[in-house]
Amino acid sequence: MSQEQSRPRRAADERRPSGGATNINSTLSIIIAVLAVLLGFFILRDIRNDQTGGETSTPTEETIDPTQATLAEVPVETTLVKTAFKVQITNASGMSGTAGQLTTELQGRGYIVQQANNKSEITPKQTVTVVYYLLGSEAGAAAIANELGGVGIAAMPEPIPTESGKLGEASVLVLLGTDIAGKPLGSGAAIVVPTVVPTTTG
Repeated sequence: MSQEQSRPRRAADERRPSGGATNINSTLSIIIAVLAVLLGFFILRDIRNDQTGGETSTPTEETIDPTQATLAEVPVETTLVKTAFKVQITNASGMSGTAGQLTTELQGRGYIVQQANNKSEITPKQTVTVVYYLLGSEAGAAAIANELGGVGIAAMPEPIPTESGKLGEASVLVLLGTDIAGKPLGSGAAIVVPTVVPTTTG
């Protein structure tokens, strides 16, 4: 066979798709599939870690039971102005005169404290003192809890546990329990106080 007759065959062979392009496409598909599997593995692992990390409770409008609460830490601002908020002391200890005594002591430390009152009829006697706050007064509540020796703090329950169901001008409420009623005020030296995180009751 002459050289001229074999040339068209070579040209036709050169126009045929080579197996190298097919191999590159297959390799890319395999790499993409492997990456997708690895990405899915990491996403599932993160989701499982989040689920096993513990469920957090959210505050509800139910009355908070301090004995079933979890404790967390909240720093007390050192630049807090004591006269920037008002405090209400509500006696839930059943010990007469203790809320008035605490009111006088806190006033002596520079806080603005309204006239003491008693708990509502539906609020049970408290063995544990809790400092409640309205939204935006968390730092004030932490400062008062610190003054009381490190009691728990929590968002204001609904209904408000005072005998009138109101706070007046106060944004921080001390629901005085038997644990500190009638005892000397704490030193206020602690920088961090425990916080009550409300739990839901089912």
